[in-house]
Amino acid sequence: MQNENPFFDGLAKLLTDAAGAAKGARDDIEAFVKQKLEKMLADMDLVHREEFEAVKAMAAKARSENERLEARLTELERRAGVKTNP
Repeated sequence: MQNENPFFDGLAKLLTDAAGAAKGARDDIEAFVKQKLEKMLADMDLVHREEFEAVKAMAAKARSENERLEARLTELERRAGVKTNP
């Protein structure tokens, strides 16, 4: 037969309540930190990875086209006998 001890019952209830309060505090802190981080990121005016990659590809294409046109111009100037300054 088990004896009920009010001290241990009270201690168990206290520990259970403390664990619940700690979890609630942790959840509140996590929500607060998440909210602050989301606001900070929104204020940074960052671009999405897809947009960055699209602009990067456009820049590479433009650079390649520029090099092609520069080579063509140099060849046309050579044929025309025009001297250019580097």
